[in-house]
Amino acid sequence: MEDAVQGAAALLDARGLRKQFGSLLVINDVDFRVAQGEALGIVGPNGAGKTTLLSVLSGSYDAGGTVRFQGEDVTRLDAARRCRRGMARTHQVPRPFGGMTVFENVYTAATHGGGFAQSQACERSIDALTVCGMLALANRKAESLGLLERKRLELTRALATNPRLLLLDEIGGGLTDGEAAQLVETIRLLHGRGIAIVWIEHIVHVLLQVVTRLVCMDAGRVIAQGEPQSVLRHPAVVEAYMGTAL
Repeated sequence: MEDAVQGAAALLDARGLRKQFGSLLVINDVDFRVAQGEALGIVGPNGAGKTTLLSVLSGSYDAGGTVRFQGEDVTRLDAARRCRRGMARTHQVPRPFGGMTVFENVYTAATHGGGFAQSQACERSIDALTVCGMLALANRKAESLGLLERKRLELTRALATNPRLLLLDEIGGGLTDGEAAQLVETIRLLHGRGIAIVWIEHIVHVLLQVVTRLVCMDAGRVIAQGEPQSVLRHPAVVEAYMGTAL
């Protein structure tokens, strides 16, 4: 599976990523590739470096190594400029602008995140609200939303920037099985639009409903990658999860 990804057109190609905070090495010489339109999951125990990796890829953190996106070296670009090139991200804990409406939140993402002019931003916002099932809530204040609706708003804001790659950080966390299932359908819809997905999730059975390739990290390194069931049965992955991966 890894060879197939290497042979495919690379949307994202990161080499030798290394990130430390003080003396703590969090990402250690990680190579990471995503093919055009791929749906890829990242798993690993707490402290494995998964969220830090997403922050490095999205440009929130500087790091050693190189990151190429759509053939361009974006290593020195910050998160805002990577977003305008087509890389969007959601966060574990949604933090919408509470005093603004749902539409205003999404419109802000389209203008400031995606760099769209006023009329285009309005079109992008309405499309994103429709696709993510949030159009009926467009005039609601974001602070009044429940957890599932806030998670949907995270997706909607990301989609409004017109991404080629969507980085999802534990977007299913805190949801019931029924709520997670609803979110999975939306993520499938986005992937069906040709958007590549990189998804960190602790709820593995939810993740496996979307992704076709799995990467497992432990102690800042990639310890296995490939077809999901093969990865979950890999001895290093079983050891990292103390048997819970099976």
